[in-house]
Amino acid sequence: MLIFKIAPSSLWRDAEISGSFEGAPVDLNDGFIHFSTADQVRETAAKHFAGQTELLLIAFDTEALGEALKWETSRGGALFPHLYRTLTPSEALWARPLPLGEDGAHVFPDLSGD
Repeated sequence: MLIFKIAPSSLWRDAEISGSFEGAPVDLNDGFIHFSTADQVRETAAKHFAGQTELLLIAFDTEALGEALKWETSRGGALFPHLYRTLTPSEALWARPLPLGEDGAHVFPDLSGD
C-alpha cells in the first residue's frame, strides 16, 4: 500500500543531501512523521498546506517502513499512518511536485505510483 508525505521541496532536498529526514516541524513537535493514505492526502493538503507552493508529494510503501509505522486514530476517527523513526530519502518510491492550480487547490499527480 502506498502512503504519502507532503513536504516543502527545500526540506526534502536537504534530506536528500544529508541522507536523513527527521520530519517537518510539525512532525518533530509531535514525535512522529505524519503520512496520509491516497484517500486522505487531498484533505491533508487542503487543511494543512492551503495556499503553499514549492511542495512535494512523496510516496512510500507501507511494508518497506516496517514496524515503526503505526496506524493511529486522528481526524474524525480515521486511522492515519505515523512513522516513529527517521526516514532515509532512498526509501521514497517517488517525489513529485504538488503545484497549486488556478483555483488555489493543489494539483495531484497520479497516486498509483506509475
